[in-house]
Amino acid sequence: MEWTDRQQRIVEIVKDTGPITGEKIAAKLDLSRATLRPDLTLLTMFGVLEAKPRVGYSYRENTRPSPIMERLLQLRVSSYKSMPVTVLESVSIYEATVTMFTQNVGSLTVVGEDRVLVGMISRKDIMKASLGNSDLQQVPVGVVMTRMPNIYMTTPDEPVYSAAKKLVQHAVDSLPVVEGYVDENGNECYEVVGRFTKTNVTKLFVELADARL
Repeated sequence: MEWTDRQQRIVEIVKDTGPITGEKIAAKLDLSRATLRPDLTLLTMFGVLEAKPRVGYSYRENTRPSPIMERLLQLRVSSYKSMPVTVLESVSIYEATVTMFTQNVGSLTVVGEDRVLVGMISRKDIMKASLGNSDLQQVPVGVVMTRMPNIYMTTPDEPVYSAAKKLVQHAVDSLPVVEGYVDENGNECYEVVGRFTKTNVTKLFVELADARL
């Protein structure tokens, strides 16, 4: 298992000073407790750290994934993805805004012909575009969206754990689920077949917790 630099630093701190509370770990790294929460959760689930109420985190010498983590490594995105919410690159920012709010999503996948992924547009992108623009019906989403290849993606066969890790590491609300292929011109393309979101992850954790009751 590869850990991020921050996660490795957390392990070092707990090794040297544990048991130690999450607040004290955050203070040593000059970060907020909320920022570290995903890292501490992963390290605990993977059995690297042990968490005890009112005591804090301790390092576990014999690292073994927790049952929940072992299960997460077995599950695939294809079983938990949602239907994609897409717009064409040619639609206006106004139309994209209406779609975003009627579908109750935080971002939209922008596609071209044959549902090929070309970009993503978020609420933040729309807010930025709204500043100084009086007529959003005349501005296409292609002007403000994040374009390929700067899009974080997942595939139906990817473990839900690694897809969830992408959501956390890149601070995004959703990932387009794609299937790659090479077109007749030799270009690598990605057909959008779903989306994997923080809501999908939350529902999965509830499902796993209920199964253990």
